[in-house]
Amino acid sequence: MTDLIAGFLSGAALIIAIGAQNSFVMRQGLRREHVLPVVLVCAGADALLIGAGIAGLGALIRSMPVVLDLARYGGAAFLLAYGCVAARRALLAQGMTVDSSVATPLGAAMATCLAFTFLNPHVYLDTVILLGALASQRGTNGRWIFGGGAAAASFAWFFALGYGARLLGPIFTRPLAWRVLDSLIAVIMWGLGIALLVG
Repeated sequence: MTDLIAGFLSGAALIIAIGAQNSFVMRQGLRREHVLPVVLVCAGADALLIGAGIAGLGALIRSMPVVLDLARYGGAAFLLAYGCVAARRALLAQGMTVDSSVATPLGAAMATCLAFTFLNPHVYLDTVILLGALASQRGTNGRWIFGGGAAAASFAWFFALGYGARLLGPIFTRPLAWRVLDSLIAVIMWGLGIALLVG
């Protein structure tokens, strides 16, 4: 039980942060667009990466820094471009619409979600390497229980974020609220992208 709780708390500490992926999930939740597929992809990808880290992928990544470099530069380009998209949305802000005729297609939402997940080098450092290393200290059986706890934290967080965001819906009927949110998202994306390039 202690391995499960330790995994849950460790996973939560790494996942619950304002970043690109969380901003995207919150925006989808506010718009009520493809929330279930988005949260399942995010949490499922985390579970897959946690399992890979426990199975030894973290050690392999550490021995091949070119993999992290590719993710770093690809991720930086993606974040900077997405920041521009968010900034453009901030300039053209409108109130929240749930009109299915203007909804983002499911394929586009999934592609964006996967890009936020797998083009982020921090996901490999945090989820694969760090959680994998923490899990490996817990013995053969304990490491998988620890990983299960970390994966459970990811599922709990993304479902809470995706579906909890709708509670803010009344605030986001005003264009100003969307303008502020998209401005913050743009700043976060640009900051993360620049940090990847200079880091």
